[in-house]
Amino acid sequence: MANNPMANIPFLDLGAQVKELRAEIDESIARVLSSGWYLLGPELEAFESEWAVYTQSKHAIGVANGLEALHLCLRAFGIGVGDEVIVPSNTYIATWLAVSHAGATPVPVEPDEATYNLDPSRIEAAITPRTKAIMPVHLYGHPVDMDPVLEIARKYGLRVIEDAAQAHGAIYKDRKIGSHGDAVAWSFYPTKNLGALGDAGAITTNDEKLAQQFRVLRNYGSKVRYVCDVKGYNSRLEEIHAAVLRVKLRHLDDWNGRRYAIAKRYLEALSSMPLTLPVERAWGHHVYHLFVIRSPQRAELQKFLADQGVGTIIHYPIPPHEQTAYSELQLSPSSQPIAHRIHQEVLTLPAGPHLSTEQCQRVIETIGAFYSR
Repeated sequence: MANNPMANIPFLDLGAQVKELRAEIDESIARVLSSGWYLLGPELEAFESEWAVYTQSKHAIGVANGLEALHLCLRAFGIGVGDEVIVPSNTYIATWLAVSHAGATPVPVEPDEATYNLDPSRIEAAITPRTKAIMPVHLYGHPVDMDPVLEIARKYGLRVIEDAAQAHGAIYKDRKIGSHGDAVAWSFYPTKNLGALGDAGAITTNDEKLAQQFRVLRNYGSKVRYVCDVKGYNSRLEEIHAAVLRVKLRHLDDWNGRRYAIAKRYLEALSSMPLTLPVERAWGHHVYHLFVIRSPQRAELQKFLADQGVGTIIHYPIPPHEQTAYSELQLSPSSQPIAHRIHQEVLTLPAGPHLSTEQCQRVIETIGAFYSR
């Protein structure tokens, strides 16, 4: 495909990832199959150790997926019915679902419109006597401004659970995302910067006691087989996924570098067009899990790109507070005006690490053609 600049440009080419690493991935899978050990084995232990080192955290605990990583964090902190958790008003709904699954109530706070991340200046107004935690999301790959979030959490005695599903390798003030808060939840869904071959996730933390709680909770509440200390869950990162993640982790920084180079080309080329482009704060390093633009003409632009063979996706078309699943909260679209406006305009361009220079240029030229009609 990359050799034919006129071929359709997919939003993300996952097959190209496997093609680049095929020999390493085949070897890793064969190693697991030969071992006959498929759960809670040496591949998971090795990946957990390597992921902890990469995220500059003391402990990493592999779990089944990103949603369960968030849920287990809430469970470990004893957050449940009657409690409230502060969440971004604009995020993927999994962030809110984790709170609901714990029995607590999500309380939305509007974002900084430039970074799309939770605005620390708005948090205190949402805190009530029932608030137990703040759950910032490092959305699209740009880190949240964590220092003020942590300061507010300390002031009110709240837990901080970071949703880092889109922030593999992101840096906040010279330190990788992975241990700024009490616990950090990760997703390794296949489309992530570090993706497994299916659902997978992890939790990182610097707290040894918490890490042990997570290990017990993910495995039916057991430290010893058939002996259950607490009501736990079946949420384990499988050996094959761990083995493949170990392979991909060795290439993550290179792939993130490719994403960054693509983003730089987009930023330079699209700056003169009537679009809102991503920003990168001086204190943060963006890993561009998604390159998200905004346009009041989103529908027309997306159709034009599709007609020219350029794949795009909307992340996300409906904010959580407007979803039917949360109708009981009785939050009107106007109750979260920034989120409502953002979700009406966002459009994600192809920016995966295997997008070729020619493909990137074609996306740029196609957008230019739309605005020069």
